[in-house]
Amino acid sequence: MIKKQVQLEWLVSAEDAGLLLRDFLLTKQMISRSALAKIKHQDGVILVNEQEKNVRTVLKEKDKIVIYLPSEQPSASLVAGDGSLDIRYEDEHVLVINKRAGQLTIPSREQSTGTLANDVIGYYQQNGIAATFHAVNRLDKDTTGLLIVAKHRLAHDKLSKQQQKKQVKRYYEAIVEGRVCPLKACIDHPITRKPTSIIERMVHSSGQFAKTYYEVISQNELLTYVRIELETGRTHQIRVHFSSLGFPLCGDDLYGGHVDLISRQALHCYRVTFNHPFTGKLISLDSEMPEDMKLLLRKIKTKP
Repeated sequence: MIKKQVQLEWLVSAEDAGLLLRDFLLTKQMISRSALAKIKHQDGVILVNEQEKNVRTVLKEKDKIVIYLPSEQPSASLVAGDGSLDIRYEDEHVLVINKRAGQLTIPSREQSTGTLANDVIGYYQQNGIAATFHAVNRLDKDTTGLLIVAKHRLAHDKLSKQQQKKQVKRYYEAIVEGRVCPLKACIDHPITRKPTSIIERMVHSSGQFAKTYYEVISQNELLTYVRIELETGRTHQIRVHFSSLGFPLCGDDLYGGHVDLISRQALHCYRVTFNHPFTGKLISLDSEMPEDMKLLLRKIKTKP
């Protein structure tokens, strides 16, 4: 199957006439120097009015600029999966996938296949997409919900910069043990790795800054349904923060939760919002709560 390279296109405005092509790409289109170098020195192409040009070309009004981004190949160690994905949004730059429970985002030393990354590579191969796996956000193995994947390095670079500026928003819903109080608050506790574990994290003053906003939606004496917005994205952040307050997530036995009502942590990323890396359009996507959490939610009868 022929691999399709991503194409970007612009028409030079009167305001940008007289700029060097290099400056137009670096300052106006926010293409990094490293990305520009890869376009020039790999199999990318830069065209002005359908002719290949170097970056010192002086632009004129109404010049048509077309860039073909370099094709990308996944690492030989990243084995293609079956390509079955629950895709909630897709264009030539971005995929948003609804991840199922029990699936790692990327391969680990212990598990090299069956991950979301494997399935994305399989999907790319089936559809002739010359790309490798670029996750913008990650979800724990047993956390469900929306995960953003960039389909090429340049999209990943732009979305990562958005994320650093806190412009990529992630909203979660969780069911935790106990009656949470106050009903709305910010958990602002630093998180670090637990010294006795390579997996487990804990709240500690020496840790990295971490901030979690939550609001109680409903609760009874045993369980509380909360909706959450992350300001930071530390490993296990939601799980650690609620456990540190004495409200572990249902099913999260790593952080003190019980598995008698649900066999995994009751955590779902139900919404993501971000600006499209090239059009600037706001993308907002929702994902319905999975059935195992819905069953648990029915056990909560009263409201705060």
